[in-house]
Amino acid sequence: MNVKDSELNLDDERILSAAEACDKWGIENSTLRKAIDRFPKGTIRKFGKQWVVTKYGMDKVFGNKND
Repeated sequence: MNVKDSELNLDDERILSAAEACDKWGIENSTLRKAIDRFPKGTIRKFGKQWVVTKYGMDKVFGNKND
């Protein structure tokens, strides 16, 4: 079964775990957690104990990362 265009695709590379995002942007996990209030609405969310962020949110808070 394929994801419809109107549905969220969790295979989208623009969705990152906090650990992936921190590694890619070269920041500590604590730096990300301290900046949570600076993320645009809908670009960061906690699932259980895991933070999930979008590339857009990371770009807005920590600067554009073109990788």
